[in-house]
Amino acid sequence: MLLWSYLTVVLTDSGTVPPNWKPAWDEERGEVDPLNESEFDGLQPALSSRRIRYCRKCNQFKPPRCHHCSVCGRCVLKMDHHCVWVVNCVGALNYKYFLLFLFYTFLETSLVTLALFSHFLAFFSDEEIPGTAATLATTFLSFVLNLAFALSVFGFLIMHVSLVSANTTTIEVFGTDKRYWFIPAYSDEDLRRMAALQGLEFPSNPDFDSEEF
Repeated sequence: MLLWSYLTVVLTDSGTVPPNWKPAWDEERGEVDPLNESEFDGLQPALSSRRIRYCRKCNQFKPPRCHHCSVCGRCVLKMDHHCVWVVNCVGALNYKYFLLFLFYTFLETSLVTLALFSHFLAFFSDEEIPGTAATLATTFLSFVLNLAFALSVFGFLIMHVSLVSANTTTIEVFGTDKRYWFIPAYSDEDLRRMAALQGLEFPSNPDFDSEEF
């Protein structure tokens, strides 16, 4: 299952914007019709509050939660991040496979850790341990590495499960500028463009949209 999940997330396209895609707007709610590039250029300041998003690099409109990947050189639907371990973007169409890959990696490393635990304890006992020095060193190192991987992957898995339960992605949480991902700050561009960072707008549950309060 680990290998199946890994190959699937590597080989599955994460999702790209269809050619000539344009946002659909509801006239009854006072929203405008789909725009072409020239119309968008002229009305961009006035329509910034209507969540019309346009990628200057791809020269196309972007659906909600779609981001441009500088590594892949294209816009990815509901992009979470570009993963160097799977040599692919994690997005709308392969996020499930990525989570399964994390889950089965955690199970595999945990299983190996449990299988080697008794051998690891034997190093600290007074009884004689059979095997060559190379075998003993390999066993000890395998236990330590698998335990480290199990703990780190578990933390990564918990993070992504929490993101899924909150209906968000890594980019929406940490910002689009990778230079700021590991420091307690956001870029000025992210603070200006990402409404979620301003604490005013968040993804809503569609079940509540039709209810009256």
